[in-house]
Amino acid sequence: MIDGPPGPEDDEPDRAHPGQLRPTSAGAIAAWAIAGLVGGWLLRPIAERVRDTAPIVTWAQPLALLLVAAILGATAYLTWREVHVHHRRLDPHRAVNRLVLARACALVGALVAGGYLGYAVSWLGIDTELADQRVWRSAAAGLAGVAIVVTALLLERACRIRSDPDHL
Repeated sequence: MIDGPPGPEDDEPDRAHPGQLRPTSAGAIAAWAIAGLVGGWLLRPIAERVRDTAPIVTWAQPLALLLVAAILGATAYLTWREVHVHHRRLDPHRAVNRLVLARACALVGALVAGGYLGYAVSWLGIDTELADQRVWRSAAAGLAGVAIVVTALLLERACRIRSDPDHL
């Protein structure tokens, strides 16, 4: 489980105490998103040079990503309700599984969002038959990737417990 923000009772607010984790940093998410953005932007010219055609984005990609975001959102809601409304502890293995899922999805969601948005940007200003279609579908998939990041961070936040020892 992740601890909440340090309070006045914490002696060392900058150091993680044993058995406690810090939330996924915005810097890590930004780094993965930038890596995806650059990779997505480079995909079109490299694919055209190697295969003479760029990948096609169908509506299946953004819909599949939205399904992942919906599942993460539902898991976040159920976890929040269990931990913060009903004040029940999750089994340790379930808590760790949800936290690992949340962190992995936040980072990979940022990579995917950046990748699709970079691919969409690579088509801007190109006057071909399928350019507009690729821009819109890639942008939709990029926004679905952002939804994955948001719901993953909500799941991570739902895994937080108070840091006082009486609650543990």
